[in-house]
Amino acid sequence: MTTSDTAVHTQPFQAEVSELLHLMVHSVYSETDIFLRELISNASDACDKLRYEAIASPALLGEGDALKIRIIPNKTAKTLTIADNGIGMERQELIDHLGTIARSGTKAFVSKLKEAKDGLGLIGQFGVGFYSAFMVAEKIVVISRRAGESDVWTWTSSGGSGFEIARASDEEAARLTRGTEIVLHLKDDAKKYLETYEIERIVTAYSDNILFPIELVPEDGEPRQINSASALWQRSKSELTADDYKKAYQQIASAFDDPAMTLHYRAEGRYSYAVLLFAPSTKPFDLFEPNRKGRVKLYVRRVFITDDADLLPGYLRFIRGVVDSEDLPLNISREMLQNNPQLAQIRKAVATRVLSELESLAEKDSENFAKIWDAFGAVLKEGIYEDFERREKLLGLSRFTTTSGEKRSLKQVVADFKPNQTEIYYLVGDSIERLKSNPRLEAATARGIEVLLLSDPVDAFWTSMPSDFEGKPLKSLSQGDLNLDLIPRIDDKDEAKTDEPAADEAATIAVIKAALGERVSDVKVSTRLTSSASCLVADSQGPSRELERILSQQNRGMKTKPILEINLRHPLVTAVTKAQAGSTVVDDLSLLLLEQAQILDGELPEDPAAFAARLNRLVLQGLGG
Repeated sequence: MTTSDTAVHTQPFQAEVSELLHLMVHSVYSETDIFLRELISNASDACDKLRYEAIASPALLGEGDALKIRIIPNKTAKTLTIADNGIGMERQELIDHLGTIARSGTKAFVSKLKEAKDGLGLIGQFGVGFYSAFMVAEKIVVISRRAGESDVWTWTSSGGSGFEIARASDEEAARLTRGTEIVLHLKDDAKKYLETYEIERIVTAYSDNILFPIELVPEDGEPRQINSASALWQRSKSELTADDYKKAYQQIASAFDDPAMTLHYRAEGRYSYAVLLFAPSTKPFDLFEPNRKGRVKLYVRRVFITDDADLLPGYLRFIRGVVDSEDLPLNISREMLQNNPQLAQIRKAVATRVLSELESLAEKDSENFAKIWDAFGAVLKEGIYEDFERREKLLGLSRFTTTSGEKRSLKQVVADFKPNQTEIYYLVGDSIERLKSNPRLEAATARGIEVLLLSDPVDAFWTSMPSDFEGKPLKSLSQGDLNLDLIPRIDDKDEAKTDEPAADEAATIAVIKAALGERVSDVKVSTRLTSSASCLVADSQGPSRELERILSQQNRGMKTKPILEINLRHPLVTAVTKAQAGSTVVDDLSLLLLEQAQILDGELPEDPAAFAARLNRLVLQGLGG
């Protein structure tokens, strides 16, 4: 034991914690009940961890009391204590867990907390629940003894710049045989949390389904359990109400929204397991973290094992809840989690059931399905790219903004096919507004064809793979050749435009190719355009232009040269043919055709200064200057 271990040690908080505490201490939220739910949740986690570690080391549990959580109000001392006899913390763990925040979401949380009028839903969502206690406490003392250790330590802070670590007193060490006590010295305006009815109200609302008994220890009277302490997912659906499910969701997911979908069932047969899953109605902060980690907790016979078992594919990572197996071994290791064939079967079956439930919700409750799609549609579409086996099912679930409306299903799109139409057409870009004005839509618009407008980054990836829905191929309007001649136009006036004088095809293409040189891979006559002069398309065998753009931003892949398509009946194109071959005007007009196509695609011309000078020359020439 070193001197530094035995002496009182003062240490500053990590910078993010200091900023977070400043917000907590000086905040005036309309709801501060969250602190108790978060401390109870942490205590439950500590009991879960001990129960799990005791599988390999039964001596850690000893012969002490059963695992439980105690809440002790003391009006005389103005303190509220939340105690557990779980795993506990040693000295370094107190410093690491209560003095720093390792989670990548901390800065995002602090930013959102500054913007939010009320931080109620953010605290649990971002996993910084312990610090919420500073909303109601002017000082916090944490006393902890790790299971199997003899040393007891105290951590003390008033929410300022740092905290103190010291060895516990003999009285504290004698009182705490294992686990953690958190003693809150309450602010004057938080004394209501010393009232037993207030404590019971909060526990009933937020923590009733915690698996360990929560005992209220009043100043006068016997301790009594104030939660049901039952695994709700093991109970029959007929016993439960919508409010029960809502409370369970909020407790399991550390959330405050209502679930948009609830899935509760028991699988019997070769493998037995209970499932309670929820789809949130709002987007969690960590949805697009690179590791795409799921948040479904794995239990084995009601013993918490891990929330890192990847029980659902990455594109269902927004689902929250519990899977409780009756057959898996309690001491299942991380390696076994990856390779266990039984768990692989559970993963497959649960993922299929979730998608079936989403299909049912889409048919029976479009309002709640719309909430899920608005929040998680871009994530679900990752599965179209990754999960070949379920691709058609995911395409059927998907909802699209199209030239005909919003939240359109492919079934609706196919039902509205035009005569002789055999393909589902789409266009990929970076915004719906820009896509709606894209010249590549012109031929389809002239025929009244509904086109999918795809603006999520993931759309560039899943559309790069050949896909079909109900036997109808999906076809890009910006890639490869396009022939819509068999589909009649909706306006006879458009037919008349085909009789307008056109530029000579061979001569025009030759002149433009000569002017553009290596800037494009080819120049072709367009069947996509009816009123615009030009557009850029990708070869049918290569990546789409949008996918190339995304990959180039990430320094991945090589950018290929596009194909320039021209409208032979556009005055700008006919002007190229009429101009004297080899003149500056021919070069200027040819480059203008390329550069205006780039601009319409959301790109800058290769040389903006040269583009401006070229445009000025053409304008002045048109003005007779």
